[in-house]
Amino acid sequence: MTAPSSIDVAAARKLVATTPGTRLIDVRTPGEFAAAHIPGSRSVPLDLLRAKSGLTVDHSDPVVLVCRSGARAEEARGLLATAGIDQLVVLDGGIEAWERTGAPVKRGAGKWAMERQVRLTAGSLVLTGILGSLVAPKMKWLAGAIGAGLTYSALSNTCAMARVLSMLPYNRTPEQDGPALLEALTSSAQR
Repeated sequence: MTAPSSIDVAAARKLVATTPGTRLIDVRTPGEFAAAHIPGSRSVPLDLLRAKSGLTVDHSDPVVLVCRSGARAEEARGLLATAGIDQLVVLDGGIEAWERTGAPVKRGAGKWAMERQVRLTAGSLVLTGILGSLVAPKMKWLAGAIGAGLTYSALSNTCAMARVLSMLPYNRTPEQDGPALLEALTSSAQR
């Protein structure tokens, strides 16, 4: 029987409660993690996972991947499937589903979720293109390009704009140290 690739909130909470060593790995940006995260989860941003090839793990603990809604965690699952993690699942619905069920969330400094940042950036660029086209008609193509990018983003379930925004200082934290963050996922001894 094949292990499931995702689990719901109730199953994730039960796994954490009944299986010592279960790791909750949050793959959102450090800024999003700082704003709100599941108590006991560790931040290992998706961008860091993308940059590290050939990861290996020296544990057999279950790993539950968390993001805002599940899309980034699913991408992380694909990246990590080759790292030797046998018990690797995505939290269905991400932290949004976790919060909807009334499960505990640790809140910190308020940073906007990546989706909200993308909506603001895309909307601002479309508005700039439309208003700018009143003076320079070719500016309308900026709005068209953003619309095409958003369409591709929906069809491919990827987002280039989110990748770019995740690199901004706003979405990083001073303690963002790649090797230390990866240790939460790869080492046998959790801190």
